[in-house]
Formats: sequence, C-alpha cells, structure tokens
Amino acid sequence: MVELMRAEILDTGAKRGSLVDEAYAALKQAIRDNDFPPGYQGSEQEIAVRLGMSRTPVHEAIIRLQEDGLVRVLSKRGVLICPLAPQDIREIYEVVIAVESMAAELLAALPEASRAAAADELEAATAAMDTALARNDLPGWAEADELFHRLLVERCGNGRLRRIAQTVTDQAHRARMLTLKLRAKPVGSAQAHRLIIAAVSAGEAGEAHRCARAHRVAARDEIVPLIEHIGLRQL
Repeated sequence: MVELMRAEILDTGAKRGSLVDEAYAALKQAIRDNDFPPGYQGSEQEIAVRLGMSRTPVHEAIIRLQEDGLVRVLSKRGVLICPLAPQDIREIYEVVIAVESMAAELLAALPEASRAAAADELEAATAAMDTALARNDLPGWAEADELFHRLLVERCGNGRLRRIAQTVTDQAHRARMLTLKLRAKPVGSAQAHRLIIAAVSAGEAGEAHRCARAHRVAARDEIVPLIEHIGLRQL
C-alpha cells in the first residue's frame, strides 16, 4: 500500500512538472513571438485562458520566466511583459559577447572528435542560413542563425554558460526580429560563422574566441544604433 501511494505521488509530481514545462515553453514562445508584446499587463487567469491552459502551471511558469527576466509579477496588479530599452539591449549584447566568445574557446579546446562533431552541426546550421537567404526568407535565416549560436554554446561543455546564454538570447530575440527587415541583408554572417567553425575544427582556441567575439561585436554595433536611430524608447 505504501509503495502504491509513493508511486502515485511520483506520477502526480511528474505530470505536474510536465504541465509546468509545457506552460513555460508556451508562454516563453508567445513572448518571443510578440503574442504578448512588451508592456502587456494582464492577470494570470487572462494569460492562462489565452494559452488554453490551467492557471496553476501557468502561475509556476510565470515565476520561472520572472527569473529569466522576461516578465515581472506586480503585486495585486497581475503580470507585466518586461519591455527593453536600447541600453538594456546593449547590456544584453555585452553578456552575449562574453559568453559566446568563451564558449567558442572552450569548444575549440575539446578533443578532436568532439570538435569535429560540433563543427558539422555548426556548418549544417550555416548552410541552412545560406539556403534561406537565397530565398529571401529572413525569418528562416534568423531561425538557422539562432540555431548556430545555440549550438555553439550547448556543445562547449559548460552548463552554466548555456543557461546564461539562453536567458539573454530570449531577452534579445525581440530586438533581432524587430530590426531584421531594417538592417542590410545579412550576407556576411555565414562567412563570419565559417571563420568560427574553421578555428574550432583546427583546435585554435584563441582564434575561435577572437572570431566569435568579433562577430557578436559587429551585431551589437549594428543593432543598437539602429534601435536608437529609429527612436524606439522600449521594445
């Protein structure tokens, strides 16, 4: 009887955890897609209804998203989708620059077989960027570009870097998508990616660090001034 009760408790806990994970993923994607735009304020119940989910897992998902910096819980006033000012975007990119540079360096220092496997994945993502850009499919290009940068950090072997990168990437996503059609056609990104891939493949940690840093610095120096130029005070 005790074992049966324990099994039921574990099963209930697993289901609850799964529902929270689903709510977290659904709400985060809705924020990234601007279904809940910056500055949106609503109750947990309103958000749950719009997501088609029950309130309890949405409540716990909101707590997690507050830790990620995407929402803020306002006492007795519901939930606020956090807007970002140009200075926030600049700070986020400074973190991205530091994290991805270190990730590239760590990746290039891995054993040869691990480097080769990661390089193949990075090249596949870059090739997908080329294909999308040839079709003028900017959203497809952005998706493949995001995959490249996610793989760069995920394959470096440092879990803490991965968690930091995910948080700031989610925060920066709106700025990237907002400016995508305002910027020059991103024809140079694939070349910059392949410089990183070459350094990783060759095991040149210092060069991988330099190339990854230069690539993200260039992105920061293009996106932040553009946001400031078009006069957006928050996004």
